Amino acid sequence: MTDEEATGAAPDAPPPVRAGHCQCGRISYEVTGVPDDPHLCSCVHETRISGGPAVLWVGFPLDSLIWTGPGGEPRWYATYPTLRRGFCPDCGTHLVSVADGSAVVMVTGFSLTDQSGIEPLGHSHRENAAPWMHINLAPSPTS
Repeated sequence: MTDEEATGAAPDAPPPVRAGHCQCGRISYEVTGVPDDPHLCSCVHETRISGGPAVLWVGFPLDSLIWTGPGGEPRWYATYPTLRRGFCPDCGTHLVSVADGSAVVMVTGFSLTDQSGIEPLGHSHRENAAPWMHINLAPSPTS
């Protein structure tokens, strides 16, 4: 499926821009493009950082990420040697994840203002999920 088919946009239309921000609003951002790989993650890092059973991640081109808020860029924390996560140093909201050498930035789905089209298609580290958590994933766009 092409990006145009996924969004219903005309082939010559500019790619969609989405905005997101932290709880207090000091750190905000924009990303451009069609959401890629929306999925839940229940790895030990996500559950510890979020305090919840999973985090919803959505990918966008890294080169489209622009920090737009008065707080500028977030504070960064490395949870793996090759993976860093950006969060607001004022309110603690977890916003983005970037792997070394990746062309994709993963944003937390619920930091986005427009949450349409980001229904999770997968659930990584589901073996670590809380036993009471039952997930109905969105149907694959290719089915």
